[in-house]
Amino acid sequence: MQKSECPGSVQLRNRVAGNCDQRTSTSAQIKHRTTAQRSKSSSSTSSPESAQKLHPRPSDKLNPKTINPFGEQSRAPSAFAAIYSKGGIPCRLIHGSVKHRLQWECPPEILPFDPLLITLAEGLRETKHPYTFVSKEGFRELLLVKGASEKTIPLLPRLIPVLKAALVHADDDVFERGLGALVQLSVVVGSSLNDHLKHLLTSLSKRLMDKKFKEPITSALQKLEQHGGRGSLIIIKSKIPTYCSIHS
Repeated sequence: MQKSECPGSVQLRNRVAGNCDQRTSTSAQIKHRTTAQRSKSSSSTSSPESAQKLHPRPSDKLNPKTINPFGEQSRAPSAFAAIYSKGGIPCRLIHGSVKHRLQWECPPEILPFDPLLITLAEGLRETKHPYTFVSKEGFRELLLVKGASEKTIPLLPRLIPVLKAALVHADDDVFERGLGALVQLSVVVGSSLNDHLKHLLTSLSKRLMDKKFKEPITSALQKLEQHGGRGSLIIIKSKIPTYCSIHS
């Protein structure tokens, strides 16, 4: 004979069963959330961006992306550009419809060559406008003034290293400006240049191997000989044996 359960026992058993079902459901939900969070965390940390943030490369510390040391904006202006921007060059560029020209603030004849001529020679190494034009034209016009020879000869020991820097420059335009300035200088100082000539001929000899410079360099050497006399020929032949004298 089957025993009948009392109503109280049945209610208690149903309550316990309900609590167990609720706990099971809650536990399942917690487990699902935990699994989802672990999966999300795993996917985020496995991405290259997150890995880089958590484990930065040593190069990131040495070269932060926020700073580009080789960027155009980070480069300091050259000495000539800085002087020009502060008004240290007493002339300004006049833009013409056909060609540009310089307008001097005062007659070049009364300007001191020291240090203006040297500063203009330093500007020959510039590669940007208007510095390229101002330095080249300013150097030429200053050497054309009356009494330029007497003002320039004492500056030769300081001018020659500056011109040499232009002649050994990798930029072809800079080299051509330096070569032109050297010829202009020889016209003004004549044989006084001979004592310094040997310091400049090595770079000219190297550029002679380039076909596009053979003719302008040969022409420049001839003018150096013309204005420097026989003494310049001996120096030129010692550095460039293949040179043919204008008198031969």
